[in-house]
Amino acid sequence: EVAVSWRPSTEFAGNLYKGEGILPASPRDVWECIKPVAGGLRTKWDQNVKDFEVIEAVSDTVSVCRTTTPSACMRIISPREFVDVVVMKQCEDGTMLSAATNVEHPLCPPQPNFVRGFNYPCGCFCIPVPGEPDRTELLTFFQTDLGGYLPQTVVDSFFPSSISGFYSNLTKAVKALKA
Repeated sequence: EVAVSWRPSTEFAGNLYKGEGILPASPRDVWECIKPVAGGLRTKWDQNVKDFEVIEAVSDTVSVCRTTTPSACMRIISPREFVDVVVMKQCEDGTMLSAATNVEHPLCPPQPNFVRGFNYPCGCFCIPVPGEPDRTELLTFFQTDLGGYLPQTVVDSFFPSSISGFYSNLTKAVKALKA
C-alpha cells in the first residue's frame, strides 16, 4: 500500500508529490532496486524509466545523470529526458537515500525525439523499520516539470497513479530479487 499526497511546489508552477509506504524487504534490497546507477535494476522494473546513464561521475556519491522515459498516458505524454545532479548517501541509522535536482551539462544537450523535463529537488529515502529487518519504509518526493505543452490536468492525473504504480512495481521487483 502507498499513500500519495501533494501540495503546490515552492520551486515551480506544479506540485510536490509525496509517496509513502512500507515494502516487504530489507532496506538493502529496496536500495538495490532503486539506486541511481548505470546498469542498475531500475530500468528493468520501473515503467517510467526507459534508460539511465551517468554523464559524469563527480565522486563516489555525486554524479550527473540522464534519465529517459517512454511515452505515457496512451502517448499523450511523449518521451522525456531529464538531466540531474544526483547524490547518494547512507546514514548512521541505516537509511539509504538519493536526492536529485535538474542541471545543465555541456556533455548532454537536449536530444531530438525527447522533450526536456526538469526535476526540482526530489528524492527517495529507504528507512529501516525498527525491529523488522525485512521491512522498509520508503518515502519518495517528486517535483517534476514534464516540459512541453501538457495541460496541467493531464500532469495532475498522471502523477498520483504513476507513483502508486512505482510502489507496486517496486514491491514485485524486491520480491523477485529475494527469490
